[in-house]
Amino acid sequence: MSEKKLLIIEDEKPIADILKYGFEKEGFQVRCAYTGGTALEAAREEEPDIVLLDWMLPDLSGADVCRMLTERYRIPILMLTARGNVEDKLYGLECGADDYITKPFDLREVVARVKTVLRRFDKARGVAEEGELRCGGLVVKEQEYSVYRDGELLSLTPKEYELLVFFLRHPRQVFSRSVLLDRIWGYDYVGDTRTVDIHVQRVRKKTGLEDHLVTVFGVGYKYVP
Repeated sequence: MSEKKLLIIEDEKPIADILKYGFEKEGFQVRCAYTGGTALEAAREEEPDIVLLDWMLPDLSGADVCRMLTERYRIPILMLTARGNVEDKLYGLECGADDYITKPFDLREVVARVKTVLRRFDKARGVAEEGELRCGGLVVKEQEYSVYRDGELLSLTPKEYELLVFFLRHPRQVFSRSVLLDRIWGYDYVGDTRTVDIHVQRVRKKTGLEDHLVTVFGVGYKYVP
């Protein structure tokens, strides 16, 4: 994996230092931010490839920072927090996070999860097929890694984009939630299948595909052109 830029947003400096040390050993360029405000400034200046984001910050909540970042940039975000109940995890995913890691953590696992998310993101981003994917007024330009609805550029998170493209490439095929977790999030993703439901709902709402991304009760979802 080529050298990547990582932004660590963590108000506890000892934890930030541990993460910085571990990722620099893996060849990452690392910048640390200790507040939400400085994190947004760092994201604008550095244009990081991936973000590790703590939930509890002294000025803004991590959820708010996550939402702001996903509105402005298309970068994967991993939430890193001591809040480990299911409701908090689902809320973090609703705010645009791509993965959720609870404290205390094993540094090796964090590094592995970051690399997994980056590989999947780069794979989706690097699609070199000719042409476009279309459904009504929706146009996916894969070479640009962008989605347009009636000519207007949509703001999709990396996972939303990957999920949309996956469905458009497999029309009329029914996929279970567990299969979608494996294909989009990766076999080593530790999460609830409700993650899929949340992302499908968000893709429907943002793209206007409410009538095309169909729920197959008791099984999963399918895309009907």
